[in-house]
Amino acid sequence: MAMDIKEVETLIKDALPDAIIEIQDLAGDSNHYSATITSSKFSGKSKIEQHKMVYNSLKGKMGNELHALAIKTKEQ
Repeated sequence: MAMDIKEVETLIKDALPDAIIEIQDLAGDSNHYSATITSSKFSGKSKIEQHKMVYNSLKGKMGNELHALAIKTKEQ
């Protein structure tokens, strides 16, 4: 089961509406992505907390429909 880039982006955007999101399909298989997410919601949060925010936005799809997501977060 693979996830489309747009679906990943929509889920993140729903949780972090001000986010600027850049996603790359690393293997061309719609299953291994790299995402850079910039949001003001990350302000004052540790990298671990920021990454948890992103994983939570995926609503349990990480590890199921989405196999791998490398995350880089930035404060806006």
